[in-house]
Amino acid sequence: MCGRVDIHTPPAQLARALEAQLAAGVDPEGRPSWNVGPARALPALIATDEHTRTLDLFRWGLVPHWAKNPKTGYKLINARAETAASNVYKQALRHRRCLVVVDGFYEWAVPDSAPKTKFPFYFKRSDDQPITFAGLWEVWFDKARGDEPKPENYLQTCVIMTTVAGPDMEGIHHRMPVIIESADRERWLDPSIEDPLEVSDLLKPSGAGTLVRHPVTTEVNSTRNDGPQLIAPDLEVDADVFLVPGAAGNRD
Repeated sequence: MCGRVDIHTPPAQLARALEAQLAAGVDPEGRPSWNVGPARALPALIATDEHTRTLDLFRWGLVPHWAKNPKTGYKLINARAETAASNVYKQALRHRRCLVVVDGFYEWAVPDSAPKTKFPFYFKRSDDQPITFAGLWEVWFDKARGDEPKPENYLQTCVIMTTVAGPDMEGIHHRMPVIIESADRERWLDPSIEDPLEVSDLLKPSGAGTLVRHPVTTEVNSTRNDGPQLIAPDLEVDADVFLVPGAAGNRD
């Protein structure tokens, strides 16, 4: 699963890099964080109409429109690509696809030799460009505060899609977030595509060399810790150990 990300690039800079406009109300400078967990705000690119792409903020953890309260989102931070078209995510997959934009993400390896020890690794694109994850989004209205959909009583939320791990995850984890490459972003966001089968080929593992990784400090284990030091390589960990097939446990 993907449960922790790094978003330190300002929203305005991300919007420029993705040739999108910044949504009204989004701070252009944002609040940089190298340790973002569920229930925090994620920048995501959406199609606001046929020709316009907008970068807005969405709380991490999908809350379906029919949910009784927003706590539902705490459990829905990742959507399996293999089953999304037939469960709680199916309507969003048809009508509300997005691209969650991050600088990098973390995953924890559990070697067979030390099954009670978790080693955090940081992943980023090998070309240093922003990562665009396949995501889905929803709007939830708090009917307890009135039936009228005013800004103060609705919540924008999102979920990150995952698939089986590609070669860059070898030795770390058996799954990974779905990364949409720049050439495929428009098709993923295209609001005229409502059949999930027409974008299903994009929900695949990334090719070898898309990502680079290195071990990092266990300080990242707690979201109370933050700062650029969290993504610095931990030179005391032998990263080569995790290149051995089967070094990581088969965890969700």
